Amino acid sequence: MTDLRDYSLLAHNTFGIDARCSRFLEYQTVEEAKQVVTMLGETPYIIIGGGSNLLLTRNYDGIVVHSAIRGIEQHGECVRCGSGEVWDGIVAWTIAHGLYGGENLSLIPGDVGASAVQNIGAYGVEVKDLIEQVEAVEIATGRLCTFTNAECQYGYRDSRFKHDWKNRYLITHVTYRFSQTFEPRLDYGNIRSELERRGISSPTASQLREVVIDIRQQKLPDPQVTGNAGSFFMNPVVSREKYEALAAQYPDMPHYTIDAEHEKIPAGWMIDQCGWKGRSLGRAGVHAKQALVLVNLGGATGQEIVDLCETIRRDVKERFGITIHPEVNII
Repeated sequence: MTDLRDYSLLAHNTFGIDARCSRFLEYQTVEEAKQVVTMLGETPYIIIGGGSNLLLTRNYDGIVVHSAIRGIEQHGECVRCGSGEVWDGIVAWTIAHGLYGGENLSLIPGDVGASAVQNIGAYGVEVKDLIEQVEAVEIATGRLCTFTNAECQYGYRDSRFKHDWKNRYLITHVTYRFSQTFEPRLDYGNIRSELERRGISSPTASQLREVVIDIRQQKLPDPQVTGNAGSFFMNPVVSREKYEALAAQYPDMPHYTIDAEHEKIPAGWMIDQCGWKGRSLGRAGVHAKQALVLVNLGGATGQEIVDLCETIRRDVKERFGITIHPEVNII
């Protein structure tokens, strides 16, 4: 177990914010996770993953808990992964072992444990479509619990771990169910057009993964170069009535049908329409290639990024009558 005091979280957040915490606890086994819960006591604490969905606005006067549990076990089409494994490494591993379904989720940053909390998604696929069960230590009792997919109540970038289960469990393992049959999903974003540009009509899983990675790298800045947390805002889901009213005003507005009553409108498109793509507010900015991404232009504080976020939210609300919400966890 790692137990450090007055610890810098610079290496644990992709925004590149050098905030500190009073104490940092990292567990490498289930038994260590059980030990950690006995050490928390009444001290405030937060649980973090890879820090790719985290914005620190201040030093944290409490305990930061992180999983370093590793390990990948295959049981037929199911793969049980330690919560400290890197998610993209799992995608690469499954393809190499003839298991499919995660290709569209390639290069999404973060750890396995966080994938189950956040319900990560991209290009028409969400990790809830793959999760079989989640194992966790209950902080109040130290007992090991196992939750089914249904019990986690997954929604768009959402789960019970973000609401009534928040800070109640330390996730130790996630089991995903993949498929031994490759059925590519190509009709979201510009995956199909990029494949056609390369002269590929029937891609292999590896080719699909490569295309998804290339598309993401073209759109998203490298956090090692420019601090960011990927998509900062969630795409809002609106009523069909609201969508039709906006579509009459903006005929070229992109959208994705959720069901008969709801449509999803890309937040990045609305932010771009408000003129924010490539602009900045002090040391915080909006990425020039993807308006959904807020960036640290160098030395920005977490509060400066929050100020930019709130300014963008206000402008989108004034123009479209839609409130957009951060996907990033702001602390």
